[in-house]
Amino acid sequence: MHKTIENLNYIQNQINSKILKLNTNNYSPKIIAISKTFKIGHILPLIEHGHKDFGENKVQEAVEKWTEIKSKNKEIRLHMVGKLQTNKVKFVLPLFDFIHSLDNLKLAKKISEEQKKHEIKPKIFIQINIGNEPQKSGITKNQLAEFYNECLNLGLDIVGTMCLPPLDKDPNIYFSEMKKITNILNLNDISMGMSEDYLKAIEYSSTYLRIGSRIFGARS
Repeated sequence: MHKTIENLNYIQNQINSKILKLNTNNYSPKIIAISKTFKIGHILPLIEHGHKDFGENKVQEAVEKWTEIKSKNKEIRLHMVGKLQTNKVKFVLPLFDFIHSLDNLKLAKKISEEQKKHEIKPKIFIQINIGNEPQKSGITKNQLAEFYNECLNLGLDIVGTMCLPPLDKDPNIYFSEMKKITNILNLNDISMGMSEDYLKAIEYSSTYLRIGSRIFGARS
């Protein structure tokens, strides 16, 4: 068995055990295998194993890696997890099924414009700057309700919220807040939890876990 499949199975077992302990019925978060920087040969074993959700953060790299594979395998769902520039939206829409990093109104307008052209509606997460960190992208909590309504008026398919909590602080505080915010907006999905904290994110009903190094190993 390929190492990536072993790693994925181990993570899935950990998640299943955690869910059993939490005693939450009908809850099964999806693992997005963050495949950025890894060559397709490293990723193919997971595809052949039947894994469907993969994440990339560079548009050009994703287009080169995934265009052919996605045309052959309609089951694969590709997630844009990195900062998205407006000039790249036209390349993202035909290839990606999910965008996790909607972080400003200019980008929302561009996605709205392009989805009309392509007749494609990606599922979108609003990125929230949950720790109010000046160096990070995202909508602040006090702008969120207004921004969400503007996105709906633009015809965007907003399915949930996404965050990157501060690295040096306890993620529980921020995950708890994300859960409350998402419930207030009446959205179903939360994209939070990465290789270091995905088991904590499960405690706060995260539905998409973005896991890279725990599956693929350290990036060079």
